Amino acid sequence: MTTRPARIGLSVYDLPAREIVDLAVAADEAGFDTLWLGEHVVLPTGYATEHPTAGTGSDQHHHHGPIVAPDTELVDPLVTLGAAAAATDRLRLATGIYILPLRHPLATARAACTLQEIAGGRFLLGVGSGWLAEEFAALDVPFRKRVARFEESIGVLRQACQGGSFEHHGRCFDIDPVQVTARPTSIPLVLGGNTRRALARAARFGDAWFSSGTPSLDEAVRLRGELQRQRDDAGLSPTFPCYVRVEGSDPVVLDAYGRAGFDDVVVWADQLWRGDSLADKRAALARAAAAFGLDAALTPRWR
Repeated sequence: MTTRPARIGLSVYDLPAREIVDLAVAADEAGFDTLWLGEHVVLPTGYATEHPTAGTGSDQHHHHGPIVAPDTELVDPLVTLGAAAAATDRLRLATGIYILPLRHPLATARAACTLQEIAGGRFLLGVGSGWLAEEFAALDVPFRKRVARFEESIGVLRQACQGGSFEHHGRCFDIDPVQVTARPTSIPLVLGGNTRRALARAARFGDAWFSSGTPSLDEAVRLRGELQRQRDDAGLSPTFPCYVRVEGSDPVVLDAYGRAGFDDVVVWADQLWRGDSLADKRAALARAAAAFGLDAALTPRWR
């Protein structure tokens, strides 16, 4: 008898958009729960900023090279997930992570509401404050104000998705009465980040949390405990999904996460989506799903 987590997702990055849609279709058919798509808008040539997980042990999946390199396939996550949503029925689709301060929150709300309509309620908006200073400079967004923009943007998103007219007057955004959607649109906000401040923001403002990098099991347990402590201190509901990326794809390793009480784990897709052709990659993913005990027939269709 296994003690595997209830739901297993995939984390994808550095693939062409068309192939991500192919992967989503195969994952939908194989019984995976969620597909998380990471992003960067641009590659700042010759950047020097290090990712916050560098040297912490959570950077193990990308420790062989830079996260954004000249040969990295960068795609727009909302456009790509919209295409994936139109081609799938069961798979939940999520940004992991969308760099929220780089955009105006009204533009993000508009795109997110549209994507949720296409997805039929399967979209989760995973957001973070960003870390690549040179990327902010390229887009003419002040890096030092990113946390303030991030927190305020969450408030704007919440208001925008409630439906009807609203206004917002804050430190970063001054918005006279506008309407993004006439009807309420439910878009779960999943906050990322492993630092103490990021965990505090996730516990306070988020509907769930998504790990940054690939923490070890012991570290994942510690991070989850900090989130729970923060929510307990704030008098918030103890029910709070934690999506943790794991290194490797060994079912035995996944069982260890299940025994530790994790219901949602996320496996890096590049460890499973392998082969010389699309048929080879689909077959490899199906074999992995079988080894994990996944069954698409047990996953309800959303439409």
